[in-house]
Amino acid sequence: MANYDQDALEYHERGRPGKTEVVPTKPCLTARDLSLAYSPGVAAPCLAIAANPADAYRYTNRGNLVAVLSNGTAVLGLGDIGALAGKPVMEGKAVLFKRFAQVDVFDIEVNSHDPQEVIRLCQLLEPTFGGINLEDIKAPECFEIEEVLRSTMSIPVFHDDQHGTAIISGAALLNALELAGKQIGDVRVVVSGAGASALACTQFFEELGVDHDKIILVDSKGVVYKGRTEAINKYKARYAQETPHRTLADALVGADVFLGCSTAGVVTGDMVKTMAPKPVIFALANPDPEIPYDVAKAARPDAIVATGRSDYPNQVNNVLGFPFIFRGALDVRATTINNAMKIAAARSLAQLAKEPVPEEVFLAYGGEQFHFGPDYIIPKPFDQRLLRVEALAVAKAACDSGVAQIPITDWAAYESRLSAMASKSELLMQRIRSVTRNDRKRVVFPDGEQPKVLEACRIILEEGTGRPILLGREEMIAERAKLVGLALDEIQIIEPSSSSDLELYEAELYRLRCRDGYTPRKAANLVRTPFRFAMMMLRLGRADAMIAGVQSAYNDTIRAILPLADLKPGVKRAAGFNILLIEGQVFVIGDTALNMDPTGRELADIAILGSDLARNLGMTPRVALLSFSNFGSNSNPRARKVREAAAILAAERPDIVVDGEMHGDVAVLPNLAKENFPHSRIQGDANVLICPNLDSANIAYKLVGYIGGGREVIGPLLEGLLHPINIASFNSTAREIANFAALSCYRAGRP
Repeated sequence: MANYDQDALEYHERGRPGKTEVVPTKPCLTARDLSLAYSPGVAAPCLAIAANPADAYRYTNRGNLVAVLSNGTAVLGLGDIGALAGKPVMEGKAVLFKRFAQVDVFDIEVNSHDPQEVIRLCQLLEPTFGGINLEDIKAPECFEIEEVLRSTMSIPVFHDDQHGTAIISGAALLNALELAGKQIGDVRVVVSGAGASALACTQFFEELGVDHDKIILVDSKGVVYKGRTEAINKYKARYAQETPHRTLADALVGADVFLGCSTAGVVTGDMVKTMAPKPVIFALANPDPEIPYDVAKAARPDAIVATGRSDYPNQVNNVLGFPFIFRGALDVRATTINNAMKIAAARSLAQLAKEPVPEEVFLAYGGEQFHFGPDYIIPKPFDQRLLRVEALAVAKAACDSGVAQIPITDWAAYESRLSAMASKSELLMQRIRSVTRNDRKRVVFPDGEQPKVLEACRIILEEGTGRPILLGREEMIAERAKLVGLALDEIQIIEPSSSSDLELYEAELYRLRCRDGYTPRKAANLVRTPFRFAMMMLRLGRADAMIAGVQSAYNDTIRAILPLADLKPGVKRAAGFNILLIEGQVFVIGDTALNMDPTGRELADIAILGSDLARNLGMTPRVALLSFSNFGSNSNPRARKVREAAAILAAERPDIVVDGEMHGDVAVLPNLAKENFPHSRIQGDANVLICPNLDSANIAYKLVGYIGGGREVIGPLLEGLLHPINIASFNSTAREIANFAALSCYRAGRP
């Protein structure tokens, strides 16, 4: 633990201290930028807002800005350590808001124990924020603070320690009871703890359907029963029951559900042995639960157990809730977060846990597999579907319950926007999918038995982007398809060695390679290998596109496939391109995969392919031919070949906006290009970047694409081939393979 603590201190200290910074969203590089950002230009939005306060959502960041506000009186399990000491937690909360839901946050630490001062401060800050997330404020003051703020403010106020835990545990309860075969209105619930989380969870369980009279609340003094006067407040008194039970052990006898939001070690294995069959045990005290997970499971193997810890199954983690709840609330400009929105969030989480889990989630957790059942009753925080599913449910509930000031009417568009927030590549892929759905092409997978290919096929069918063909053994594919939730009704499965088209494919392979040492027998043997079989399917019109390489090295696959592939008419060579998505911009970079050291003529051909790819993706191509030289500043042969490529393109393809040779910064920085190279047709607005050789292209896209956050890479995409063929790598995810397939099917439908 000492080493872990030291690592945490170093993490917070290194570089710029802390975990957050403020980043401008508009340029401020020139005198004009400055005059627009501040004086005198800033007066225009100020006057507009003065005339119409709602315009603050148009001209400022208010609509996407949340305050994470605490007075430090109940920080994690550390207690009342004060506002300043709690600041690292509030910064951490800000990181989670941004990372999971693209919500901006200012953390605010209030140096006061007086609830009235906290209330007044929040009220005075209302013009700044679109919502307030109260955090780590002790009970019962937190109840009073939230109640007053919700009744006096017109923006959402949400105390996460109460409602976040309630929503996540509520989702877990719904699924746990379903697995246990119990009806929510019939179960008897015992709650250990009477602080903010415990009372909020208890109330939320009621809202989900638990019978009030079947709830026993236990605090540090014992059972809260009618007539008890010691350590009672109005919030606890609501749950006082007529009961003979006086201790937690008494209350647990025959109980169906235990909810712990109290302290470590208050429950023993012997105590849970007295619970009803198939008990549900939520021991949520942090960092150490009321009963350790393994102790509970050893005492009751039939129990469904959840804790607040990440090292055991079923972690009740508030990050599953607050980022997405606020996302949905902000997007409809909700005036509050009401019960309907909280219930919608819980039910959406419960339903998502029943869906097949994407491979990306497995990878985020070291390859561990998750399937709905006793050890997986709520989703994992790194499931990218959470933003789309939960925020959508919350926004709909806000609209339906009448608290949305700008109700959404086009839910499909909103769902697409949420998906795009989770992944920049979604903006591009949504456009591709919308086209491929109208003309579903046949895409063949030589690696048809691979689980990630099967999962990719499930995604393809769900999104309607293609008609998969799987090569492999039918029984193996059927067995593995069940594990990823893939129905095979719409999928063609072919075992190459027993195909009725085998002789036809043998003849085609022999015809193609007879001058390369192939005999009829050799062709007959080799055509049974899946990728050659798939290539013959493409050549003879039995498939429209192919995705290969899932279980082999990229270089090995490309060398084997290229001799079997034809070029498009008029195209002299194939080339590889990657798509970079950076801060909302899309760049095509090449050649990242095939041509090692192209000549000037070859660079011109590559640039034409890159331009065509950009145009097919809906972009207006602006091509920069990159070099270490700027417009003749160096006479080295490596610079001259790039200059030659620019001259060839200018003569042969005047329709393409292209220039070079130029530095990379001149290609993408408008001010630099305008000041130093006003003659260039590219004024820092290039979106197709052609590198002088494979080394530079491959290194550039990997460095730019994978260093820093907020960047994504698609590819490499092979261009110039007659048939759409793309090669995934053995570390490609199922989502990436599905994207490859959609892009290939898209290409198959275009000239």
